[in-house]
Amino acid sequence: MREAAFVKQNKDKWLTFESVLSNNITIQPDDLSNLYIEVTDHLSYAKTFYPNSNTALYLNDLASKAHQKIYKTKKESKNRLITFFTKECPLIFKQHHRELLIAFLVFSLFVIVGAFSAANEGDFVRAFLGDGYVNMTLDNIAKGDPMGVYKEQGEFNMFLGITLNNIKVALFAFAYGILLGIGSLYIMMQNGIMLGSFQYFFFEQGLLWESARTIWIHGTIEISVIIIAGCSGLVVGNGMLFPGTYTRLESFKRGIKNGLKILMSTIPFFIIAGFLEGFVTRHTEMPDWLAILIITASLGLIIFYYVIYPIQLHKKEALKIN
Repeated sequence: MREAAFVKQNKDKWLTFESVLSNNITIQPDDLSNLYIEVTDHLSYAKTFYPNSNTALYLNDLASKAHQKIYKTKKESKNRLITFFTKECPLIFKQHHRELLIAFLVFSLFVIVGAFSAANEGDFVRAFLGDGYVNMTLDNIAKGDPMGVYKEQGEFNMFLGITLNNIKVALFAFAYGILLGIGSLYIMMQNGIMLGSFQYFFFEQGLLWESARTIWIHGTIEISVIIIAGCSGLVVGNGMLFPGTYTRLESFKRGIKNGLKILMSTIPFFIIAGFLEGFVTRHTEMPDWLAILIITASLGLIIFYYVIYPIQLHKKEALKIN
């Protein structure tokens, strides 16, 4: 749609909304909220198809003025949590697939670095994973149970400990985004090297498949959402570095808000990963087909929710505007 046609089609709504805001006209909070959602949808469309245009600048200003007024008066919907996960977060995440790609590529690069370092430095694995872990794993291998580490704690204690630890890592990945995103990339580097050296260690012992089929039962979701947490930190850093049409302060605040929402979306997945590690991974006797099924389903869930579904939802919302 040409910009002139887009403006002509929607300007009456924008003027009505502007009049409500400027003249302090009282309308129902939900009606005001619906107008705001429509204007922000139009803003998203304008930013996509008419970037840096006067239309985009006007809508950006209108949406910014409306935000505080709406959220002072709008009653929270009973379905707020459901809409957060089914609409709000996916639409936000669609805007930040670039940051996700960067986090993934950095993590993947350092997985390779970790494996390469372990292959060429004899003490690298011990230096990175610790003598205690390496010695314990070698003992388990000698006993014929290389994945025995997952059976040492009770199911619930392992589930709780792993879940809380993973959430802590994700919080660091988000919070370090305030260091212009570099801190979040450091977390990606650290975890990537750890994974690469860890997997190479088992490869060296002739147990790559045995370790992969076991570890990735929970690791598929766990590693994926750590990368997504890294993405949330990059959103914060991006808000500081590239304000676009916003003031730098406003862009930073939006980066914090969007990054925090992305981070919150990972919590259910960390719980699922913790459950799998605590209650499922320990069953190393399970057949290969079942392990592969769990890994494939986990990967499919992550790709659908964070990549495919946001794109589909965004297209659906754009069609409403047209």
